[in-house]
Formats: sequence, C-alpha cells, structure tokens
Amino acid sequence: MPASTTTQDAGREPTQPPHTGPDDSAGDRHRLSALQGVSALSLDALASVAYGPEAIVLVLAAAGAHGLGFTLPVTLSIAGLLAFLVASYRQVIEAFPDGGGSYAVAKRHLGRRTSLVTAASLILDYVLNVAVSVTAGVAALTSAFPALYGDRVWLCLGVLALVTGVNLRGIVDSAKAFVVPTAVFVVSILAIIAVGLFRDSPVSTAAADGHATVLASNASTVGALLLLKAFASGCSALTGVEAVANAVPSFRAPAVRRAQHTELALGGLLGVMLIGLAVLIGRFHLQPVAGTTVLAQLADASLGHNWAFYVVQFATMVLLGLAANTSFGGLPVLMGLLARDNYLPHLFALKADRQVHRYGVLALAAVSAVLLVASGGDTNTLVPLFAIGVFIGFTLCQVGMVRHWRQARVAHWRRKALLNGFGALLTGVAAVVVTATKFTAGAWLIVLSVPALVACFEMVHRSYGRMGAALDLGRVPAAPHRDRSLVVVPVASLSRLTTEALTAAVSLGDEVHAVTVTHPEDRERTEALHRDWALWSPGVDLVELPSAHRDLGRPLAGYVRALAAAHPGTRITVLIAEIEPCHAWQRLLQNQRGAVVAHAVRRDTDAVICRLRFRLRAL
Repeated sequence: MPASTTTQDAGREPTQPPHTGPDDSAGDRHRLSALQGVSALSLDALASVAYGPEAIVLVLAAAGAHGLGFTLPVTLSIAGLLAFLVASYRQVIEAFPDGGGSYAVAKRHLGRRTSLVTAASLILDYVLNVAVSVTAGVAALTSAFPALYGDRVWLCLGVLALVTGVNLRGIVDSAKAFVVPTAVFVVSILAIIAVGLFRDSPVSTAAADGHATVLASNASTVGALLLLKAFASGCSALTGVEAVANAVPSFRAPAVRRAQHTELALGGLLGVMLIGLAVLIGRFHLQPVAGTTVLAQLADASLGHNWAFYVVQFATMVLLGLAANTSFGGLPVLMGLLARDNYLPHLFALKADRQVHRYGVLALAAVSAVLLVASGGDTNTLVPLFAIGVFIGFTLCQVGMVRHWRQARVAHWRRKALLNGFGALLTGVAAVVVTATKFTAGAWLIVLSVPALVACFEMVHRSYGRMGAALDLGRVPAAPHRDRSLVVVPVASLSRLTTEALTAAVSLGDEVHAVTVTHPEDRERTEALHRDWALWSPGVDLVELPSAHRDLGRPLAGYVRALAAAHPGTRITVLIAEIEPCHAWQRLLQNQRGAVVAHAVRRDTDAVICRLRFRLRAL
C-alpha cells in the first residue's frame, strides 16, 4: 500500500510563460483540416447572411421602395470590403503562423499599448458574438414555436451549455459535430439563390402575408447618411472573418496553407451568398415586414412554401445557435497568447487533452451567460454593440501589416503593403461609421469597455512583473544550501496513516514535532490518545495545542509561528497526511481537515506545506 507525497511551495508562482507550442507527435489528430476549419471557425461569418442583408434592408426601408433599390450597391461595397479583408488576413496568416491575428500584428509593429487595444476589442467582439448568435438562434426557434418565448433565457443558456460542452471535447470534435448543419445551411442558401435567379416572380408570398410592412409610406431622399447607416448595419456580416487568423495553431500541418484555404473558402462562400441574396431582394421587390425575416421571404419566393422552406428555416435556426462556435475556436487561442505575454493569468495558456484551452472556453461561456441573462435573451439589446470591436481590430491589423511589409521587403512587398494600406483606410472609415451610427444605441458601452479591459491587462502585467522581480527571474540565483529542517505533523488519532506520516517526517527533517489540537469537551478522547501514544512510543513527543473554539488551523499556525521565532534559520515544514480514496465519490466522505489546516498555515506562516496522500486499496 504505497504512499506518495506532493509538496506545495507557499510562495511559488510561475511568471515565465508556460510552454504552449504544438505537440505535433501526439496532438495533430486533434487539429483541424481546411474543411473542418470552415465549420469550426466560420459559422459566425456564414450565419451572418441570416441577418446582414436584413439589417441593410431595414435601414433603406426608411426611404421607401426607392431606398430598397440601393440594397445591391450597398451589399457590393460590403463584399468589396470583405475581399480586402480576406486577402489581408491570408497575408496575416502567412506572416504570423503562431496565431493571434490582429493582436500579434499590432504587438510586433504598433507597440504594446496598441496591441492591448486590439486584443480588448477582439475579446469584446468574440463575447458579443456568442451572445448574439445564441439569442438569434433561440429567436428563430421561438418564432416557430411562440409558446417557448417565455423560456427564451433558459433556452439560450441550454444552447450555450451545449456548445461549451462540445468545445471542451476539442476543436476537432466541435468541427465534426457542426459539419452537417453548416453544409445544410450553405446548400440551402445557394439553392435559394440558384433557383431564384431563374424566376421572374415569387413562387409564394405566404410567409409575408398578414404581416405589416415596415416600408416608409412617406419616402425620404436617399442621402449619404442613410447609405452610411445601411453600410454600417450590413457590416455585421463581416464579423468572424478574423477568427481563422487568430487560430492558425489549431490547424494540421501545414497549418499556414490550410488556414489560408479556410480563409479563402470563407470569403468566397460569404461573398457569393451576400451578393446573391441582395440580387434576389431586388429581383422579387421584397419589402421588410414585421415578424418575418427577409431570408424567410426569399426562401418562400424562390422555393415555395413547402418542405424546402422549413428546411431553410430549421437550418438557419440551428446555424445561428451554433455560430457561437467561432468565438470558442478563436478567443481561447487569443487569451492563451495574452497569458503567454503576462497580460492574463497563466492558466489561460494551459492546454488540456485534445489541445483544448479549457479555461478560456469556460471563461467565455461564463461571461456570455451573464450577458444572456442581463439582456433577457433579446437579440435587439445586443446587436447595437456588435461589430464595433472587430473593426477596430481590422484597422489596427492592416496598419501593422503595412509596417510589416516595409520592414520585411519581401518579393512584391509594395503591392502587399498597398493592399493592406487601402484595406486600413476602408476598415478605419467603417469603424468610425459603425461607432458613430450606433453610439447612442449602446456603442458607448464598447467605447468604455475597451480601455477598461486594457487597464485590467496592465494590472495583471504589473503583478507578474512584481512577482518576477521578487523571484529574481532572469538573474543567476544564489547557490542552494542546506538549512536545519523541522517537520510538524498534525495528529488526530492513531492509525496506519499516523505511521506513514511520521515515517515521512523523520525522513525529511532533523527534528519532528507531532501536535494535536484539543478542546475541553473532548478531554476523555485526548487522555486516551496520550495513553495510546505512550504505549506506542514512536520516538516523537506529542504536543497538545488547546483550542477554546474548536479551531484547527489557527492553533497550528500559531504554533508554527512560535517555532519559527524560537528557531531562526530553520526550515519548517507542516506535513499533512490524508487518505486518497480509490473512488471519486468517496471524497464526499472525507472531513477536509487537511484542507483547513493547509489554508491556515499557508495564509499565516511561511512554512512549507507537504500533503502526503495515503492510497487505499480498492474497497
């Protein structure tokens, strides 16, 4: 029946970044192929076709039927911006194969503070993407089944728990689970476009019948401000484009090439779907109506009000609910890089089995759950905050890439720098437009949250810096030396556990003190323990520590402090013997005395804590 010891240093805190490099020999099968990357990292962008075109139409509807005629031009401008972003992020993937996307670019070429602004904006966008995607998916469900509307918050939390659970199993498992819904959705949208292009008039208008139009009756002039608002609203379709560049290490070798193929596939699919749906909106002269989405009207008009219509609606509902997976694929990697640079706690850089950044996944789920509850599961409460952060990241990334090409001066560097420079101009204008047009609708929260997050990053970084200075990291430490050692062993009763504890103690220390905490009401038990100890005669005296309040930790900590004062220069260790059950459920049977003692000693003394685990045979 072997016993094992584990020692916990009271002051030990790693301030060097933990190793986060890929384990190619064992973990490659837990990384993504290019096709899996589309389903794992692109759901946010692909699902945006369900609300991107509608956001444009709702703004242009203020100018009446004439305003809706600008749907295609506005969509083409967004598609053009998409093309620049895809081309730019393919270059980011090549230049920064360790992932991090906008954060990695800004860190290297724009300075530390700018990189933190980029990271903060991306974190906010990723969190909002989860909340918006989940609420939009549940909204589609409650539209089909109105009786569930009152339970929408619980439904949102249920969907969030499902997506979180899948991602805790690994990014590849999440990709495999979402391949079919992604394929059904993409094929459905492409079918609507392909069939609709061959029709001169809608097959059916049943989806919109009986619903009031939101088209303005007193048409206003289509001015630049209205077009800018429509462009800003439609830019919500571009969120998620950066996720692939953030998660390059999640791909199988050659990771750069696979990530670039995924980025290209994402951009191509998204562009075709956005433009195709915009063409059909103009072709069928659709008007936005209350209670029915534009995508539902397009499915009705192209395919008819039949089983195909319901397939599209169901696929849209599922994919919107699962679009949160983009954030679960990209944000934990970004948080890992921030942790590696000492701007977040180091536990976010740790990878569990299947290459999962478990703590990043759980943190994202927790914050998203708070947002879902706070918003009451209402998509419209969250959408005004959406897409602002990501455009800040887009712009800073492009500016950083211009500097990258000017320094690298590789082949065709001027052409690449021009591409990124023009992209920076476009995304910078888009960031200003999106923030200005949505400021009073809630965008001010993002404007305040970004500097608040940056301040948190700086606070964590300063804390790690102080710990590093206290531990003399980066300097040659003093030579180790041997101190006199004194071991304190808490004892509650005589058993084989006591024998194991004292055996380990006399092996570790020059002097051993066995101590027991007593209470006046337990006088008989205390006297019996002293008699048994004397008969046993282990060669170690038993010291009694009276306690008037049945405290365990406080008397022991006080005794350790007294020993430290009486024996200066002596290394004091408190050895706590505990049973290691053979079944997890048996932990519920333990009294947790060891944890209480360890907490008190760690809090009030500088003693080393040694937790001895005595393993039981299977019972």
